[in-house]
Amino acid sequence: MIDLSLIGIGTGNPDHVTFQGAKAIRAADLILIPRKGENKADLAGLREEIIAEVTDTAPQIAYFDIPKRRADDGYLRGVDEWHDAIALRWQEAMDTHPTAQHVALLIWGDPSLYDSSLRIAARLDPKLNTKVIPGITALQALTAAHAIPINDLGAPYVVTTGRRIRDEGWPATGSKVAVMLDGECSFQSLEMAEFDIWWGAYVGMKEELLISGPLDLVAQRILDTRAKARADHGWIMDIYLLKKRAA
Repeated sequence: MIDLSLIGIGTGNPDHVTFQGAKAIRAADLILIPRKGENKADLAGLREEIIAEVTDTAPQIAYFDIPKRRADDGYLRGVDEWHDAIALRWQEAMDTHPTAQHVALLIWGDPSLYDSSLRIAARLDPKLNTKVIPGITALQALTAAHAIPINDLGAPYVVTTGRRIRDEGWPATGSKVAVMLDGECSFQSLEMAEFDIWWGAYVGMKEELLISGPLDLVAQRILDTRAKARADHGWIMDIYLLKKRAA
């Protein structure tokens, strides 16, 4: 059975790769690297940089193009079909290297947190022997960059998406909420005067951008900074933590 290693690599900083992750990269005889279009070529380049950093002899690399996700047939169905299509691209890439027995993918952040690589791996047929190597998450990188704890003393926190903030509002539980996968700055849908925010983009990278403060006072600066960064780089990955002030 072919081994498939899903290796968490942190948020784009080669220093985030753990000893375990580096060992797994060196053990691979084939690494799959996604391509997401010319505007996001940096993402493939960062993976190539990490591979070069931890290996003396580079393994074989197979590139595959990420298909577009449909948005016209409901969110969950669109994601389900998208995962099927990505699994097919993985399989096609592996088929071009039939002798490979130790395949790896370098996963942004950690495979367990708002990442679909495990769900995609489960769709492969025949099944592979899937192993997960944990990595630093964007949430950890954000709180480290701002030098803050994720939770209040003895209190729970919630990790959710921008879509759910827009659709459902502030969660019923948790004094703090970490928001991921939010391309629309969904904090704008809240009563901004009631919240504090800790925002970061490219966290952990040399391009890191950080803004914090009362949401109503810094929201426009976040919007402007985010728009400029996306225009400059062609892509952006950001995350933020919100805290609702006590009444």
